[in-house]
Parts: sequence; structure tokens; C-alpha cells
Amino acid sequence: VLESQKRNEDTMNEKYLSRPEAAAHLTERGFTVSKSTLAKLASIGGGPAYRRFGNRTLYAPDDLLAWANSKTSGLLHSTSEIEA
Repeated sequence: VLESQKRNEDTMNEKYLSRPEAAAHLTERGFTVSKSTLAKLASIGGGPAYRRFGNRTLYAPDDLLAWANSKTSGLLHSTSEIEA
């Protein structure tokens, strides 16, 4: 119960980002993505989790980084290690 309550408190203290802010947030951290790519992925699937507030799309920073990290390969030492 305490862990669930802690997660809810963390979410309540989190600043949500608009789509342009989300794209900038990811790009600043080395995951170059445009706001139009985020919009497309919100439409077809495969993008980061988001929320709606009226007609606005909002992203939590932790969700953005979790998504970007899920798309990142493990550590490689050679191009021959890349799966085709």
C-alpha cells in the first residue's frame, strides 16, 4: 500500500510536458525525436505513454525516458553484433 501511495504522490509532483516540450526533453538527452514523430506515434502506436487534458497531449518525463531506453540497444562492441 505504501509503495502505491508513494507512486501516486510522485505522479502528483511531476510536471507534465507538452508535445513540443517532450520532443525537446528527449532531444536534450540524446534521443533526437521531433514533435511530429511523437504525434504520429500517438496515432499509430509504438510511442511513449501520454495523457490527455482536454485537447492537449501531456507526457511525463519518466515515461519519455522509459520509452526511449526501451528503443535503445544494449552495449555493442562491433557492428557485427547488430541483429539484422
